[in-house]
Amino acid sequence: MQTSVSPELSVRRGREAVEFYTAAFGAVEVYRVAGTDEHPDVVSQLSVGDTFFWVSDESPPNRNFSPESLGGSTVRLLLVVEDPRAVVERAVALGATELAPVEEQHRWLLGRIEDPYGHHWEIGKPLMGWPPLREANE
Repeated sequence: MQTSVSPELSVRRGREAVEFYTAAFGAVEVYRVAGTDEHPDVVSQLSVGDTFFWVSDESPPNRNFSPESLGGSTVRLLLVVEDPRAVVERAVALGATELAPVEEQHRWLLGRIEDPYGHHWEIGKPLMGWPPLREANE
């Protein structure tokens, strides 16, 4: 087993959120607990490329709140893809809000969206070898 960090996004409308992430980002659902008509709250593990993240319905009794409940998000996520413009366009077509258009900045092609559940995503790709050599940043 390799040590890793995987974000877990608390959302309202968890089943709908899983559908959004699979359609907008090409995520693949690899694991699910509940998320049925009998047990509507979902906990789902999704993969995008070689990375994973979790999506679950918010649970105020357990102090897990969605950005909709908090009035904003406390974290941004960075999704690295080959074609950032296409992913941003697809996400916006599926209900995301474009916060910053995809453009070159800081040696990246990068844009920013807010998904329909309040989470902020920077979507982009580096325009050079990454990570840069330390000497290049000094």
